[in-house]
Amino acid sequence: MTSYEGTNFKKSFPVQGKSFENAGHISSKVKALLQKMRLSNEIVRRASVVTYEAEINICSYAERGKILLRVTPKFLIIDAIDEGQGIPDIELAMKEGYSTATDKIRQMGFGAGMGLANIKNFSDTFRIISEVGKGTHLKMIIRIN
Repeated sequence: MTSYEGTNFKKSFPVQGKSFENAGHISSKVKALLQKMRLSNEIVRRASVVTYEAEINICSYAERGKILLRVTPKFLIIDAIDEGQGIPDIELAMKEGYSTATDKIRQMGFGAGMGLANIKNFSDTFRIISEVGKGTHLKMIIRIN
């Protein structure tokens, strides 16, 4: 149960790709917004995980991207849309531990190959669409009620 009684809320956050300078800032902003809405700690935690993982993927692999947050009385919907290299084999990319991270990304502590798996595990509904050379669109839905 949540005390969030609002109608609909939408916000878009730009994410700079190929840069870790601000990595994690968007997920922190999303967390703070959801806490202000008085959503349950569990919903906030799950949303923070999926937003963080999606944000790090954009920082790691894309030229640019955005995170779209929508809150309705029943659902939290998070879209991560990037303009990047795309994912040639989604099934392989979804396997825990599989990573295409560069040595530089791994040296910074990222690239363990758990991002997409964590996103799927912490979402009630997860969809991924990717086109090589164009980019990737992740849609994560978390039930509020």
